[in-house]
Amino acid sequence: MDDELKGTLLVLLTALGSGTAIVVNKLFVAEIDPTVFTAVRSLVIGLFFFLLSRKVPGKGGTSLKNLALLGVVGGSLAFLMFFNGLALTTGGRAAFIHKTLPVWASLLALVFLKEKLTGKQAGAIGLALAGLSVMELDSISFAVQLGDFLVLGATFLWAAENLLAKRFMNLGETNWRVAFGRMFFGSLILFGVAGLQGKLGTLVALQPIQWIYIVVSTLMLAWYVLTWYWGLRYINLSKASGLLLIAPVVSLVLGVFMGEAVFPLQLIGSGLILGGCLVLSQTRSEAVVHEP
Repeated sequence: MDDELKGTLLVLLTALGSGTAIVVNKLFVAEIDPTVFTAVRSLVIGLFFFLLSRKVPGKGGTSLKNLALLGVVGGSLAFLMFFNGLALTTGGRAAFIHKTLPVWASLLALVFLKEKLTGKQAGAIGLALAGLSVMELDSISFAVQLGDFLVLGATFLWAAENLLAKRFMNLGETNWRVAFGRMFFGSLILFGVAGLQGKLGTLVALQPIQWIYIVVSTLMLAWYVLTWYWGLRYINLSKASGLLLIAPVVSLVLGVFMGEAVFPLQLIGSGLILGGCLVLSQTRSEAVVHEP
């Protein structure tokens, strides 16, 4: 199996896990402070990847400071901005704005990684985003709110974090250490913020069902992180981020099996997303070559 196919399949597995997580989160209704919740999951996953990076062959190609930068940008600041933005806007708008990540990631990759983005690839991402818009049309309010800008800022930070991760891996860093840096150092900052806010005591008061939710959610997030950075190691960031748009279609299909109703706009939107991602999956990752 060549690297292009391997990376594509791994990112599709990421999208599958992401879409499944959306459905599972509907089943587990547990009131847990989001900062503490994310900090606990990130710490566990970060330690897991630290141990894994010690066992898997391959030397790191960047400094511990750079790995910590991933945790600051994507593992903590982005989450804090998103959580605060979510409190000031609707869930539907926040979810849609977050799904624009492929746009920002592609632009950053085009400028800083010199990735080649053809008209075909841009059109495929645009078609998938159009499908997402159709799917979410009924749940998106068109009134701009303050929280939208915080969510957009968080989305841009996640795109920047993915850019840094891809750059570090291009320089020889392993995906295992990248995952460790993003999760572990991000968790330390989130725990610090939770401590300053006096929220760490909520861990003691958690009920058994809430701990079960944390365990299940941690396993699903670990799957996401594992497949995402592994796949990103082999293919362009622009391609990888675009393929993640399949996640809502996965959620829709799983919802059907759980007895949820499906509406015509959702079917039309899903068709557009699948069409765009099919085209994107068949493109190859290339860099811009400057002629001397």
